[in-house]
Amino acid sequence: MEALLNTVFPVALVVFSGYLLGRRMAMNLPTLSRLTVYLLVPALIFDAMYRAQFSREGLLGLTLGFLLTYLGLYLFVALLGRLLRESPEAAKGLALAALFPNSGNMGLSLTYFALGEVGLGLAVVYFILSSVLMFGLGPAFIRGGGVLEGLRFTLRLPLFYALVLGLLFRGLGVVFPFRLEEGVRLMGQAAIPVLLLTLGMQMAQTPFRLGAFELWASGLRLLVAPLFAYLAGLLLGLPRLEHQVLVLQSATPIAVNAFLLSREFGKDAARIGRSVVVSTFLAFLTVPLILFLIGVR
Repeated sequence: MEALLNTVFPVALVVFSGYLLGRRMAMNLPTLSRLTVYLLVPALIFDAMYRAQFSREGLLGLTLGFLLTYLGLYLFVALLGRLLRESPEAAKGLALAALFPNSGNMGLSLTYFALGEVGLGLAVVYFILSSVLMFGLGPAFIRGGGVLEGLRFTLRLPLFYALVLGLLFRGLGVVFPFRLEEGVRLMGQAAIPVLLLTLGMQMAQTPFRLGAFELWASGLRLLVAPLFAYLAGLLLGLPRLEHQVLVLQSATPIAVNAFLLSREFGKDAARIGRSVVVSTFLAFLTVPLILFLIGVR
């Protein structure tokens, strides 16, 4: 519970600050979102990948568990969209919410407090995998179009290259002169607060409504996703720690970056933004339950 409180309350403070500012002033949100997409988030991704430290132990099992979890989750959400007779845009929004976890600033913190340094190393592996999913395929998925068009679109974005170059430079052991990596790190550190402030400003401009979409999206992310992760771990016979990390990271709320990508490339940013906030606060109830069920006291 301490990990959850220490993570959620600072996030809530920044979002609420953006909300208050958005209520008092007219802010240019498209400019802020483009600044974040094309500069700050690429710097954050590059820095995270360049500095990533994790043990190779359990890497294969966790990767297979992640892929199996998200394949099953995607198929489940697609079936759910048909059963609920949602519009294509709403069905895409549900998939976006279900498939993009806050496995970075929230997931890594939770895993560290719950499972220690060894668990944190495995959580970084999950974070890298979810980053590939979010920033490698996310923009093309949200924007729509054919596979080749989506691939061309993704390859035009700095998000994808930041991910690849960060992993490549880390693998090659590249050392930058004049501490240039610190400049990249400074820009990356600005991404999370700007993301959260933008979310608050978006909320200030949109009437808050807790509807079926927000509840379905939060339920998919907080309850259905960890259930699929638990089943995937059982099917693969993952060791206890890898299984715990897979379930806990899958139980995090909807990523703020889902809102960012939806605002920049999609048409449903308002509902996604509300779902991010709802799922984050509902995590007060669901994450302690998940911790108990996976044997973390």
